[in-house]
Amino acid sequence: MYKTIIEPRVSETDGVGHINNTVVPVWLEAGRNKIFELFTPNHDFENWKMIIINMNIDYVSQIYFGKNAEVCTWVKKIGNTSLQLYEEIWQDETLCASGTTTYVNFNLEKQASKPISGSIRTELERHYYDGE
Repeated sequence: MYKTIIEPRVSETDGVGHINNTVVPVWLEAGRNKIFELFTPNHDFENWKMIIINMNIDYVSQIYFGKNAEVCTWVKKIGNTSLQLYEEIWQDETLCASGTTTYVNFNLEKQASKPISGSIRTELERHYYDGE
């Protein structure tokens, strides 16, 4: 599992006192940075490989300003050219959000998906979600 600590900002807090729902996808994306580095180590957007094709989020509990949150990111499935992630956001030992996100390994120049290499696949497999 990949772990990322998020320090909530005042600007992310909405009028009812919790972190706005529109912020959650941004936090989940922050938890994917190590995966992005596997596919595009130099962060070159002209050669970016990870294209999102689906995202589903379940909002389970409110998230608040003033307490760090933890984004946990696992690999749920690896296909030939795509992968599905399972993600959770925790705060104060409470599950606040969970979801899945699917990416395709994409060649921007050719505008086509491409197979996930063996070395990347091996690293991703180290972070499989075991369902617990």
